Amino acid sequence: MATTPTTMKIIITILTFCVFGLSTFAQPKPSYSIKDKKAIKQYEEALQSYQMHDLPAAQQKLEALTQEKPEFIEAQFMLAQVYDESGHTELAIKPLKAALATDETFYPAGWMMLAECYFAQGDYDQTEASITKFMKYPKESVQQEKRSQLLISSCVFAKRALAQPVPFDPKNMGAGVNSDRDEYYPCITADEQTLLFTRLVKDESAYQQKQEDFYISSKSNDKWNTAVPVKEINTRHNEGAPTLSADGQMLIFTACEMADGTYGGERQGAGSCDLFVSTRTGNGWTPAQNLGNPVNSGTWESQPSFSANGRTLYFIRGKRSASGIKEQDIYYSYLDEKNRWSVPAKVPGRVNTIFEEESVMIHPDGQTMYFSSNGHSGMGGLDIYMSRMLPNGDWDTPVNLGYPINTYKDENSIQVSAEGDIALFASDREGGFGGLDLYQFELHEKARPVPVTYVKGVVSDKLSFKKLEAHLELIDLETGKLMIESYSNQGTGEFLLCIPSGKDYALNVNKDGYLFHSENFSLKNYKSLEPYKLEIQLQKLRPGASIVLNNVFFETNKWDLKPESMVELNKLADLLKANPDKKIEIGGHTDNVGSDEANMTLSNNRAASVVTYLVKQGIDASRLTSKGYGETLPVASNETDEGRAKNRRTEFRIVQ
Repeated sequence: MATTPTTMKIIITILTFCVFGLSTFAQPKPSYSIKDKKAIKQYEEALQSYQMHDLPAAQQKLEALTQEKPEFIEAQFMLAQVYDESGHTELAIKPLKAALATDETFYPAGWMMLAECYFAQGDYDQTEASITKFMKYPKESVQQEKRSQLLISSCVFAKRALAQPVPFDPKNMGAGVNSDRDEYYPCITADEQTLLFTRLVKDESAYQQKQEDFYISSKSNDKWNTAVPVKEINTRHNEGAPTLSADGQMLIFTACEMADGTYGGERQGAGSCDLFVSTRTGNGWTPAQNLGNPVNSGTWESQPSFSANGRTLYFIRGKRSASGIKEQDIYYSYLDEKNRWSVPAKVPGRVNTIFEEESVMIHPDGQTMYFSSNGHSGMGGLDIYMSRMLPNGDWDTPVNLGYPINTYKDENSIQVSAEGDIALFASDREGGFGGLDLYQFELHEKARPVPVTYVKGVVSDKLSFKKLEAHLELIDLETGKLMIESYSNQGTGEFLLCIPSGKDYALNVNKDGYLFHSENFSLKNYKSLEPYKLEIQLQKLRPGASIVLNNVFFETNKWDLKPESMVELNKLADLLKANPDKKIEIGGHTDNVGSDEANMTLSNNRAASVVTYLVKQGIDASRLTSKGYGETLPVASNETDEGRAKNRRTEFRIVQ
């Protein structure tokens, strides 16, 4: 089963006790703290029940024993462990205190355990007092040393956070999304019009009569419509922890191995939990495919997050170490120039710890990461953190999102909108529809990512108006770096690309058998969050077809090509190499500023500069002609700056 927020909380608490020594008392000993043979026999009977996983029987026997023999240290510690594994950590405090009161030096790690119990209840004063006691004794491991220091720093942080709460006013996302079942792990498209999440549904044929499925909802008039199951992907097994690409065209999710060796339906996996991918086709989804090696391994991979540039996948990889510690870190893998996944590596920097990280979310800005962890200073349990990417590619010291977003309980699976002002999360707070519901809240300023906007549009055939699946590339004009690579929807032609502000971009759209299309955007001083909307019509490769090379730039009143032009001209060179039978004319055009003679000379020379560049890229000069048209063929009015800018253009036309 893909781990839910509720089960994760119980697992973390139990692991904390096991790692720091309480399991020491879940085994027979050659000698005990008391000599009473009857009491020892009762203890070992309780221990046998525990080892047979009969916690209620073990609890009943230990409660009776510790009431009669409160000085029996091992029995008190064992009772504390049973309470904790039964999900009642608060009850473990009393037997721990009783054991330590009898002899605090008998097992000094008991102070660590007591501190963990207080920390799990949000009692920071008692946590600090208990861990301070423990710090006086030698540590049994590096984990104990680091955990002790973390508890102390967390108490300092938590007290300060309680005194300085951040704005937090969560709103239930409504009956269209939530039900009387658990809803969690939300993901949302960049335009905030599509929401996909996991729902725990009733299923009499499934393990424990319930299993996880995906549901999807769309927004109408600022209200979420009734969510419907994703039938093409859901199976009688669990599907969970999904991520949607920013445009909503790709879904990557987790499926775990069942007892029969399957991963839901006929899916095949590499071992434990694996990541699977499906793409949208029209309004449906393709059959899910395992991402395979090297992303998936013999351990388990879960909780993916796909970057808006369509190139990098972040996810959680976990395994159990020999010492019993659950190693759980954030990894990433990227697509190389041949669209092959790289060998996953831990994200560099200060995000991962020796404890647990989960629920990673890479924001569409590509620079801000949100995740949950119990390995950084926090309020207790899993807290939500934010980290920003440094110029060298490392991730900076995580920042806790603050109280009351974080509490002493577990918080995870946060999603932040593309605009960065709204966050989504799951909670079982009072007033919901039942179980875990999805909520949204306005994220305070300090926790927000870099502002982004998006380009949204449709690609179609210029003559038939048929919607087309086309390849899209968003390029940083200054560096020539490919920022985003994506495809329009095969059935609808729709696409959506997230764009971080502060840069100039070129957009290229191409499809085999068609001329490519280019656009450019300047977001250096862009403040609005309104998206660009485009209707892109591609022309088939036939004589007479022509396009404007929107991303070819010259120095003012000169014919020297600017470096930003090279990306587009290289694209044109590639098109000509792929179609060696085509001959083209490069045409130069100007506005009406200046004399007719000067404009004709300028346009001639600019067209010739493009031809010269193409020849240097290996294109036979016999396939190329250049011609300057000056100001004779305007496409817009020369009475406005905008119109004159459109008239200053470079075109190419297929002549054969």
